[in-house]
Amino acid sequence: MTDYGHELSFGTFLPPDAAGAAETLRLAVRTEELGLDLASVQDHPYQARFLDAWTLLSVIAAQTERISVFPNVANLPLRPPAVLARAAASLDLLTGGRVELGLGAGAFWDAIAGMGGPRRGAAESLRALEEAIAVMRALWSDERSARVEGEHYRLQGAHPGPGAAHDIGIWVGGYKPRMLSLIGRLADGWLPSAPYLPPDQLAEANRRIDEAAEAAGRRPEDVRRLYNIVGSFRGDGREFLQGPPKVWVEQLAELAVTEGMSAFVLMVSPGADSDLERFALEVAPAVRELVAAERTHPSGGDPALALDTDKGDKSEMSGVPDISEDEREDQRDGAGNGRAVRVLNETLATPTPDDGVRLSQTRLWDESERPAGPDSDLSVRYSARQKASGQHLVDVHNHLREELAQVRDLVEQVAAGALDLGRARSMINTMAMRQNNWTLGTYCESYCRVVTTHHTIEDVSLFPRLRAADPRLVPVVDRLEAEHHVIAEVLERVDAALVAMVSDPDGITAVRGAVDLLTDTLLSHLSYEERELVEPLSRYNVM
Repeated sequence: MTDYGHELSFGTFLPPDAAGAAETLRLAVRTEELGLDLASVQDHPYQARFLDAWTLLSVIAAQTERISVFPNVANLPLRPPAVLARAAASLDLLTGGRVELGLGAGAFWDAIAGMGGPRRGAAESLRALEEAIAVMRALWSDERSARVEGEHYRLQGAHPGPGAAHDIGIWVGGYKPRMLSLIGRLADGWLPSAPYLPPDQLAEANRRIDEAAEAAGRRPEDVRRLYNIVGSFRGDGREFLQGPPKVWVEQLAELAVTEGMSAFVLMVSPGADSDLERFALEVAPAVRELVAAERTHPSGGDPALALDTDKGDKSEMSGVPDISEDEREDQRDGAGNGRAVRVLNETLATPTPDDGVRLSQTRLWDESERPAGPDSDLSVRYSARQKASGQHLVDVHNHLREELAQVRDLVEQVAAGALDLGRARSMINTMAMRQNNWTLGTYCESYCRVVTTHHTIEDVSLFPRLRAADPRLVPVVDRLEAEHHVIAEVLERVDAALVAMVSDPDGITAVRGAVDLLTDTLLSHLSYEERELVEPLSRYNVM
């Protein structure tokens, strides 16, 4: 089991077809809009129907502001390393440090030779690659002049520069033993593709890279592991990335913590917006959180579910006054379910009360049937870290409440003709409440997001830990998950009503009705969740 500890990244591998140039650029911009980190394109200069990779990457970089771009991978035999080094550094400088360099030794030698490039054997291509890396690093150095003597590439007093905005990573694509050894000795990253190297072969390849790195006086973690992936959300989950998002989450998170893969780059086809959105909005965030949870509480340890009363700042745990039975009774829930809610003297975050106002005549659940958890023990004093757990839940819920207000405002703008329907739908689709999809929970875009996949690495996640910590919470957790699904359906009603307005200008009444129903269900659910979980989150130290 190997986790090199690198921060996770997610990105796209885009088609460079010249006939579909506009679509490629649109997908690149969409990659950034959806919150992904990387955009890449393949580099086959001998392919007449493909755009030039560096030209395309430059335009993508110009049309985006945040994502990093890289060739996946640059064709070394047709790109002299000295020129490639200056091109990469120049684009990195112009974009403020948003360029990495995927690099390959070459393939399709007939096509390369047809373009006037060299025809190299396996051993020769490896020597050329090693020399090329030396050339590029020399030209990125602070030396006054650069000299490299090689059989295939050389520098004879060339002046380094221009300086890149950041240390550009050289990510080498390769599979065979000698190439893997070179990667371990020299590269900043390894960039294989799943269709050529399936997950069950990663461990052996990683072992070769690690051994070569250590033999060269490097650490295995000096080599980042990236993975080009392809999959479908329509499978049954029995094959790699062939199934619903929860299958992708489990499989990619497992590769991160067991094989050290820290970047996943999805091969995207033209028009595949649905798959791209599910990858960005459902898979990537859940993988991040699941891996973070595993790194915080490794499966080999015993995550403490006990009270954290002996840790943290002792001053934070003192001075909490006792309360009388009358005060305890005053704090019981207004619904009359007999559950004591701990809100006294800033001991814990204050759950947001349900004001009881309902805008819609439709009722999708019976609130009187909501189960309640055990009474809070009001004599317990909590550390600052424990208090933060419940407060974090309230803070994120407040963000969702603010977004709901924004949704209502968008609808009124549409009604007034100040905003078109397409723009309103697009804005709603980028909100956290929609990205969470409510089947993945609401807890700080974090653990609950992972919970309902029902497949976690070594069972590290929020709801299962709450269930394990106190079986009396099981009915509450089950009810919360069921309500998440209902709210997801209500969000679909809002979207359907907006779509219907295209053909029915008078459909604003239906849109308002759907948003009123969303308001009723969402605000009620958030208050219920805070009432039941603020104290247990702190009590059982599940952050």
